Amino acid sequence: MLQNSESPLAEFGAVRVALEQITNKWSVLILTVLCAEPSRFNAIKRRLDPITHKALTEALRRLERNGLVDRRVIASSPVAVEYSITPLGRSLQNPFASLVTWAASHGHKVEEAQIAYDQKSA
Repeated sequence: MLQNSESPLAEFGAVRVALEQITNKWSVLILTVLCAEPSRFNAIKRRLDPITHKALTEALRRLERNGLVDRRVIASSPVAVEYSITPLGRSLQNPFASLVTWAASHGHKVEEAQIAYDQKSA
């Protein structure tokens, strides 16, 4: 995979950029919500409490820019916006489901490790 004198990390350039876009703090959770069904902004916000309005707006814009989420304005009074997953975003459903399952199964071990580390460091 490495070519001649390339940096060992050079091959990960495009991968790193893609991972930074989809694995930030809220992206995985937003995409998990939208995999279930299209949702309006406030419904997503309620599901992901305590996400702030600003953080949700920024994350949805980034996901839309990256082709993972579609944004649809609904002509109503007041105007509503609905977000849905794109086919590209849907392709992340299985990896994200695996990640969420792992976190549910092993989250307590991570917490235990953090406590042990903190006690050692104190």
